[in-house]
Amino acid sequence: MSKLTDVPKRILIGRALRSDKLGETLLPKRIALPVFASDPLSSVAYAPGEVLLVLSVAGASAYSFSPWIAVAVVVLMFTVVASYRQNVHAYPSGGGDYEVATTNLGPKAGLTVASALLVDYVLTVAVSIASGIENLGSAIPFVVEHKTLCAIAVIVLLTLMNLRGVKESGKLFAIPTYVFVAGVFIMIAWGAFRGLVMGDTMKAPTADFTIHAEQGGLAGFALIFLLLRAFSSGCAALTGVEAISNGVPAFRKPKSKNAATTLALMGGFAVTMFCGIIALAMTTHVKMAETPAKDLLDHGKPLGPGYTQNPVISQVAEAVFGNGSFLFVILAAATALVLFLAANTAYNGFPLLGSILAQDRYLPRQLHTRGDRLAFSNGIVVLAGAAAVLTYLYGADSTRLIQLYIVGVFVSFTLSQIGMVRHWNRHLRTEQDPAARRRMQRSRAINAFGASLTGLVLVVVLLTKFTHGAWVAVLGMGVFFVTMSAIRRHYDSVAEEIAPDDSPDDDVVCPSRVHSIVLVSKLHKPTLRALNYAKLMRSDTLEAVSVDVDQADTKALREEWDRRGIEVPLKVLASPYREITRPFIDHVKSLRRESPRDVVSVFIPEYVVGHWYEHLLHNQSALRLKGRLLFTAGVMVTSVPWQLDSSEAARRRARKRAEWNAPGAVRRGPVTAQPKKERKKEKAAAVEE
Repeated sequence: MSKLTDVPKRILIGRALRSDKLGETLLPKRIALPVFASDPLSSVAYAPGEVLLVLSVAGASAYSFSPWIAVAVVVLMFTVVASYRQNVHAYPSGGGDYEVATTNLGPKAGLTVASALLVDYVLTVAVSIASGIENLGSAIPFVVEHKTLCAIAVIVLLTLMNLRGVKESGKLFAIPTYVFVAGVFIMIAWGAFRGLVMGDTMKAPTADFTIHAEQGGLAGFALIFLLLRAFSSGCAALTGVEAISNGVPAFRKPKSKNAATTLALMGGFAVTMFCGIIALAMTTHVKMAETPAKDLLDHGKPLGPGYTQNPVISQVAEAVFGNGSFLFVILAAATALVLFLAANTAYNGFPLLGSILAQDRYLPRQLHTRGDRLAFSNGIVVLAGAAAVLTYLYGADSTRLIQLYIVGVFVSFTLSQIGMVRHWNRHLRTEQDPAARRRMQRSRAINAFGASLTGLVLVVVLLTKFTHGAWVAVLGMGVFFVTMSAIRRHYDSVAEEIAPDDSPDDDVVCPSRVHSIVLVSKLHKPTLRALNYAKLMRSDTLEAVSVDVDQADTKALREEWDRRGIEVPLKVLASPYREITRPFIDHVKSLRRESPRDVVSVFIPEYVVGHWYEHLLHNQSALRLKGRLLFTAGVMVTSVPWQLDSSEAARRRARKRAEWNAPGAVRRGPVTAQPKKERKKEKAAAVEE
């Protein structure tokens, strides 16, 4: 079984890495940027479209508000980036928002932040993959026809890539991310040159369409609500900003400085691309509608269900570069690919946060351990499973999924910045150096402004998106909070229960006597080995026990027992219903009732087989019996193995695999580290020869 699973595992995720190689997996800034910032960078592919979709409810005339919404998003982006630059310097350990909130606001606030982030990471994967599938589907009809299946397949592929390790997956993701960023900047520059210098008129494919306003003539409170809803949709451009503060330990030294620089680069790129696409969308007269089949009109007639609405970035690229041109194709391919890879932000943030939560006993301990490739493999698999389920339930529809989005991230933004304000207040009470106090006061002002602004945005998001699906994200946060609280209570109760007392009690005092029992089915070599091993334990009493499920077999056992003259007394338990487990358990419990201070030690002979299918033929009775005995107080269970020939063959196969060398390995010889002096001597000797 090991060979069947190990070979595919090595092919898919690569050879295992030693723990001392962890330092080699740390990321330089050029790799960290696409790894941790691919989500906010790629969100410019759909965030402008979401703004226009919401505004289209009031008709094309409402598009005139989009530049002001873009300005509001830019202000918010710069505020959040500036605030998180303070976070990474103050808390470089990688706890991010969770650590900040827990340290400064208490465990419940920290758990709220953790719940929000976990939900947001799952949604990041689902939204990014669904959006990428929709972009790819405009060129490949098969993808549209099997949207959900293709989305889940991409999730599986990304999972395998991330299981290979952060640094290796980062190298794979860096190229398409940088191609996408370069493509968008070229599109903005070329569009500005054509419009401002050459005076060309650029028209999007939908420029001549009109929009049927679902709610025309909005004014007053209704208009304000619509603008706030459009702003909250545009805030999707900020998702993933917090991932860098959570991933500081993955950076090379100096970690905090490199993380802060990466944050600044990410903010500058994202803001420029977002504003540029909005400006070009207005210049090329892009039209978008939430239900394009009936709300987009061509010469007064609805386009109908056969029309496919392309994303804003695709329409702008077609207007600037020309349909089918080389740069148009490159940008379209890079956009689809980077949207898939945007999920990598969550693939790095979720497992790391899960590891920290597991260390704090809020999640199962298995999430704290690293896998073969020094990645948090269990967390990666859990994230992929949750995202695949969500994608399946929502049919990989990004429009429906995005309504659940950004609630969690703004909960973490707000609580984190409030925590940072309290952090600076605490340090200012003890700091005496004037220069240090000025830096702290400046940082506190930045975080206070960030807390106020993100708190306001959180209220807007909840008011405008709650009935459109955000309630699902809030419910998910509540489920995570309750589940993690229950896990922590379980671990705390177990720790309290098994903690040694100051004074010894019955559980730590040596038992009065040990009564040993050897389970016997037939008199064969495994039974004789178990009897001999039990004799070595020097128990106070020793007996062999057999359960009478077949009278002929029991009679033959007694005769063989007497013939061999075995000194250990044989006790046969009646079993009128031909059960083995229940009569044996009743016998053990009766011994415990007679002498509660005694310990019963049960020895069970077992076969050790070499093939997985042989397990189906042996040891089932022993497994059931051990499972029941584990719940019986005062009973110790010992397995006495007997290795069959098939297990010896399996051991030889395992040793042969361990000694196997890859092609060329013998020729190359083992790679060993040599001191510099020895290498110089060898080199000098080679020159002399």
